[in-house]
Amino acid sequence: MAGVNSSVSYSLYNLRTKSSTLTSATRRGSVVRAETGMCTTIEKLGIKIQRNPPESTLSQLGVRKWPKWGCPPSKFPWTYDAKETCFLLEGKATVYPDGANEGVEIGAADLVVFPKGMSCTWDVSVGVDKHYNFE
Repeated sequence: MAGVNSSVSYSLYNLRTKSSTLTSATRRGSVVRAETGMCTTIEKLGIKIQRNPPESTLSQLGVRKWPKWGCPPSKFPWTYDAKETCFLLEGKATVYPDGANEGVEIGAADLVVFPKGMSCTWDVSVGVDKHYNFE
């Protein structure tokens, strides 16, 4: 991790599966990444994203039974009054949490968790269609 100030604290994220283990060290509060096969899991700015989750994960969560929501390309503010887990069927958006200097890109085949209380701005570049569940 050349070029990173050594005074920055780091966190380790371990993902253990039957077939592999990968550990990724990153700047605390920034990006945590774990990869197993074709599935990648990251956490950035409080948003958790599992890219290309296995169908078994989606079935276990009951994703296909969740309500659907969609919108055309647009930009709008949003506040999460409850934790939301969603699975994007299609589309692409960048979510900008309030107070952050950068956004989090999400798109088709992403399983995303937004924490309760997060306020953000959605910038939808390609119309979104998703299943969602509030807890």
